[in-house]
Amino acid sequence: MRVIVRTPYRMSFSTGGLFVNESVEIARLHEQGSDWAETITRALIDGPTRLPKRDSNRRTVREIANRLSCLTDEEREYLTNSADRAEKQALLWLATCRAYAFVRDFAIEVIQDRLSSHRSDLPLDVFDQYFDSKSEWDENLAAISPTTRRKLRQVLFRIMREAGIINTVNTIQPTYLSSALRTLIGKTTPNDFLVFPGLQQ
Repeated sequence: MRVIVRTPYRMSFSTGGLFVNESVEIARLHEQGSDWAETITRALIDGPTRLPKRDSNRRTVREIANRLSCLTDEEREYLTNSADRAEKQALLWLATCRAYAFVRDFAIEVIQDRLSSHRSDLPLDVFDQYFDSKSEWDENLAAISPTTRRKLRQVLFRIMREAGIINTVNTIQPTYLSSALRTLIGKTTPNDFLVFPGLQQ
């Protein structure tokens, strides 16, 4: 009998949103081949996030660095030097999906499934139902408090809106990627195209 081993989800994306402008600035601060801890230190001193509390500022910078570290050097260079606004949003959505398996799985198992079934709406309770189904095997999810769960839902929907995955009334938006960006993403993991609604590989 084959035993399926599932890795517990990391759910530390409960800070802010997509952070487009801040992410681009922090990506510019990162030197290729250097440690991300050095980039975080530089960003806290010279970087773009100016939150009132130091602890909040540090959490935000660390979260952005965590997502950016999931992009390749070539993808980060494109983000900072070549991408237009929509491409930046797409790359940062991709980075978020790579950083958080829960977000990636939600994009593929929920958003793509609804769109392929001609259901373009994405009600909030769809997140709750999906969360419940994953909680059946993931003790970490099952232990999350209702307050934190609502926060995670709020942040994920904000990220999706800012990435153009859904609009302001939570309707799923089919994705268009330029040929240059498609080529760039395809160099790494072609399956990454699945996190973009309605995108044909």
